[in-house]
Amino acid sequence: MSRVYPFDDAGTARAVIGDDGTLVEWNEGAVRLLGHPADAVLGRPAAKLLAGGAPAPAAPPGPRWEGTLGLRHRDGRTVSVWLLAHHRPPHDGAPGDWLVVTPLAGTEPPAADDPLTEAGLIQSPCAIAVYDDRLRLRRMNEAMAAVVGLPEERVRGLRIAEIGGKPQSEELEADLLRVLSSGRPLDVQTFLRTGGEDRAHAWLARMAPVRDRAGRVRGVSMAAHDITDNHRARQRLQLVNEASVRIGTTLDVTRTAQELADVCVPALADFVTIDLLDPQDGGAEAPARITAPVRLRRTAQRSVLPGVPETEIGPGQTEQYPQGSPQADALATGRTVAVPPAPGAVGRVPARHGAGGTPVREFGVHCAMSVPIQARGLTLGVAVLGRHRRPEAFTPDDVLLAEEITARAAVCIDNARRYSRERETALALQRSLLPRSLPHTAALEACSRYLPAARAGVGGDWFDVIPLSGMRVAMVVGDVVGHGIRASATMGRLRTAVRTLADIDLAPDELLTHLDDLVLRLSDESGTASAGEAGSPGELGATCLYAVYDPVSRRCALARAGHPPPVVLEPGGAPRALDLPAGPPLGLGGLPFESAEVELPEGTVLALYTDGLVWSRERDPETSREMLHAALGAYAGSLDETCDRVLHTLLPYGGAPDDVALLLARTRGLPASQVATWDIPADPALVAPIRKQVVEQLSDWALSEATFTTELVVSELVTNAIRYGSHPIRLRLIHDANTLTCEVSDASHTAPHLRRAKVFDEGGRGLLLVAQLTQRWGSRHTAEGKTIWAELPLFERDR
Repeated sequence: MSRVYPFDDAGTARAVIGDDGTLVEWNEGAVRLLGHPADAVLGRPAAKLLAGGAPAPAAPPGPRWEGTLGLRHRDGRTVSVWLLAHHRPPHDGAPGDWLVVTPLAGTEPPAADDPLTEAGLIQSPCAIAVYDDRLRLRRMNEAMAAVVGLPEERVRGLRIAEIGGKPQSEELEADLLRVLSSGRPLDVQTFLRTGGEDRAHAWLARMAPVRDRAGRVRGVSMAAHDITDNHRARQRLQLVNEASVRIGTTLDVTRTAQELADVCVPALADFVTIDLLDPQDGGAEAPARITAPVRLRRTAQRSVLPGVPETEIGPGQTEQYPQGSPQADALATGRTVAVPPAPGAVGRVPARHGAGGTPVREFGVHCAMSVPIQARGLTLGVAVLGRHRRPEAFTPDDVLLAEEITARAAVCIDNARRYSRERETALALQRSLLPRSLPHTAALEACSRYLPAARAGVGGDWFDVIPLSGMRVAMVVGDVVGHGIRASATMGRLRTAVRTLADIDLAPDELLTHLDDLVLRLSDESGTASAGEAGSPGELGATCLYAVYDPVSRRCALARAGHPPPVVLEPGGAPRALDLPAGPPLGLGGLPFESAEVELPEGTVLALYTDGLVWSRERDPETSREMLHAALGAYAGSLDETCDRVLHTLLPYGGAPDDVALLLARTRGLPASQVATWDIPADPALVAPIRKQVVEQLSDWALSEATFTTELVVSELVTNAIRYGSHPIRLRLIHDANTLTCEVSDASHTAPHLRRAKVFDEGGRGLLLVAQLTQRWGSRHTAEGKTIWAELPLFERDR
């Protein structure tokens, strides 16, 4: 069927003028208007058509010009013509020009019986109604009658509130009255279900005053435009934007799932349940293909009804979904399974969980959909959305919207699950590198706490208590810069290094010097390993506080490397920070460390901590230190309770912004009755009397069962000191409930070495014998020389 071309080209006078002012087009309408044929004007200046030699109008600043000009007719008369000109910029290789038009046909006013006049109201596709000065309906067209659901003759003379009978209708009547009173137009948006609709629509009502020829307001006209599609599109876009803001505010899986449920209710559904697959053992990814039956764990739920009565499964509980259930089908296929509102469909609505669940028929659930939660090609769980309060069913657009929101939430849930897995891995590494329990020593009683950062994750904070020779004990607290597995691994290496350096009995300042060298080497190794890795810094930094307490002398030697000073609480005194040289942080290299020695009365509480305990955005460091002193000042005899009190006082609710390590130690002193000392003359013949004195001392201590071994050890150590050492020589015995320590000191700095004698060697078996008879042995250097020590157990060792 050929298409009818309805346009009358001669009904408009049209000409095209180039930017240079010459005529390039001239249609038949222009010929009818001015009589000039096309070949007489084309290519000539358009200004020659102006009557009486009038100047051409100036070029307008904008792309359009309109006005009335006198033009010269072919017969010589002047024709006054209203012209509309449009400037067309250059395009497709054509130069710019001006399109000039003026109407010729249809300029007369329409006749009274012209059907086009009446079509403006009655046949218009826009719903239009006219109200008189008493706001009673005077006229409405067929489109408005379809909206109202009643013909015009039935409702003529009624007010809009009487026609609609809804609160929204009364609000529209108030808006009509405002237009009638003010004489100014008004646009109003509303959402309601009219008599001619099966569901609520969004409407834009454009109201304008109706005036007579004298300009007086005689009524109000209202044109109603159905903007439901635009309204719903804006709602969907707003919901998607809201989901992007509200979902994923934390890296907590449960909270993220609850945020998904909160966003969907009531904006999209009347109730929502979020069920997730439990993580695989060992942190493995979920299987690529999921088959029924499948067991899911309820992670979050939300309903417009209190308590979510649509299901009897609560958060944290699991349920197994059989084959054919919407949840299992959605997980198996990876696509949304929607249940349409059809007879008998309510039995498949996935709001009924398990055979003992509450039937959804009780709540009138008429439609639902199960949306798989997927991210990175993995299926994490399923979201079930249902409706029972809203009468309309889910549309395909609702399904797409639910899938979009769920997809955004799935990424957040996957990120939260990955973060949780990495955090647990780092925590496991951190805790495996920290001491599981603190040793029981005769020198002190210790208690500790470690808390990872609330948001940044685990870091490099550590603490340790290391038994040393002579009943002494070392305490250490350190902090590696940064967070994550790298910081934890570095912390483990430093802690091992501290234990190794402590085992050779280095002074605190010497130990920090060696540790500083180690950090420099680790930094160089890290920089070399990560030279090609973006974002992998090679520099390492750490702080450390190292202290050694001697229960015999009750003195403590301390040194720190950029670390907060310890706090001391002496019996009957107030907490105070020890004044120690600060020292540079570890990793700078070449700078010296200084140690200090203080006397600590028995029962003194020593608090060592990392800066995460006193650092806060809400208060200055001085205030935090005062709070720490106040918490320690409330010490009532329990180190464990004091640790909890300190953390509760200084750390905010919800966790600390940085790692926190806290070590509290209460000192003990060995009484003089448990220590015996002898000055040894440089005469090997006097070793036997010394052994006799040792035996007598053991008898006084009721340690006769250790006499034989002790005699052998003392004889060997004293003989070696006399033969190879320098005067003065001193023997010291120290004992507590479990250990007897033998120490021989001399002025020589040369330490003995354990070696294995050959068959025909006459000597060289002494230290080997000591090593086999004792629990531990070793040597340490002092300012006066060296000390060789050996520890003998006073109990039966476990076999």
